[in-house]
Amino acid sequence: MTDDVMVAIDAGLRQHIGGDRAGAYATFTRLWESIGPDGDPLHRVALAHHMADVCDDPAEELEWDLRALAAADSLTDDRAQEHHSSLAVRGFYPSLHLNLGEDYRKLGRLEEAREHLALAQSRLDALGDDDYAAGIRSALDGLAERLG
Repeated sequence: MTDDVMVAIDAGLRQHIGGDRAGAYATFTRLWESIGPDGDPLHRVALAHHMADVCDDPAEELEWDLRALAAADSLTDDRAQEHHSSLAVRGFYPSLHLNLGEDYRKLGRLEEAREHLALAQSRLDALGDDDYAAGIRSALDGLAERLG
């Protein structure tokens, strides 16, 4: 069964990757209005995670990344696996905490940035040994370096 909301989120992501950041922002805004803050946790985590990436204001980016984390906290593996059988919610957390660490760093809130860096690092065992995991590890190393 096709999940129309996830298809629409993917379309917004493709807009962003294709260079239409403003279009992706508009797409994601419309989607959020339709699913709302109490909608399906999988939809909320995916949408908020990608929405944060198209925000120009670091404070707004932080708000979206916090929404993504809250949605992940209410997401079950069963629901995630309805979308893709390989998904496990615990594998979302390294990236979510990485993003929050970077948000807090941009805002000059370095203690909070370090807390999320440590949380991300503590959850790396949830990732496999693939290109995605290598990218997350590399990004965490970069964040650690920027934080001194």
